[in-house]
Amino acid sequence: MADIDYFFATLSPYSYLAGLRLEEIAAKHGATIAYKPVDIIALFGRTGGVPPKDRHPSRIEYRAQELVRQAKKTGLPFNLQPAHWPTNAAPSSYAIIAAIQDGSGDVGKLCHSFLRACWAEDKDIAQDDVIRDCLAGAGFDPALADSGLLVGAETYAANLEEAVDRGVFGAPFYITQDDQRFWGQDRLDDLDEHLATLKA
Repeated sequence: MADIDYFFATLSPYSYLAGLRLEEIAAKHGATIAYKPVDIIALFGRTGGVPPKDRHPSRIEYRAQELVRQAKKTGLPFNLQPAHWPTNAAPSSYAIIAAIQDGSGDVGKLCHSFLRACWAEDKDIAQDDVIRDCLAGAGFDPALADSGLLVGAETYAANLEEAVDRGVFGAPFYITQDDQRFWGQDRLDDLDEHLATLKA
C-alpha cells in the first residue's frame, strides 16, 4: 500500500495548480504515491457534486476569481478559459495508467504535463499527438498511448469506485495510510505536516 493515494483528474484546474508539490513532499518524507486518475464528472454525480457549467452563477463567478488567485500564488502559467476544456479525459488517464504499469519514466511529471497542456498550453489532451508528446517528455515510450487500453478502461472505472468508497468527492484528493483525507492543492501544507507527525 502506498503512503499517499492520490486521486486526481487530468481536466482538474486545481490538480494542475498543485504543480509537483506532492512529489516534493513525498520525497521529503520518503513516502510513496499511488496515482489514481478518476472521471471527475462521474465522481461529482456520485458524491453530490455539480459539474462547473451547471453550478449557480455565484459559484461559477467565485471559482473564476479563486482560480486566478491561486494561479498567482503558485506562479504557474494559467488560462482560465482553455481552448480545449472540457475534453475527453479518458485517453490521457489511460496513458497514465499504462505508464504506471510500465514504470520506466516519471509518473508525476507525466500527470503534470497533461494538466499543463490543458491549462497553460491550449492543447487538447484527448489527441493522440499530445498524449505521445507528454509521454515522451516524461521519459516514457510514446507507444504506450496505444497499449493496455482495456486495462486502462478497467482501472479508470475501478479508481472511480474506490474513490467513492473511500470518501473522495473532488480533485486533487490525497489519502494517507492512516485514512487522513486532504482535499485540494491548498491542503498540501497540511498533508506535509501530517506526514511529519507519522514519522515522529
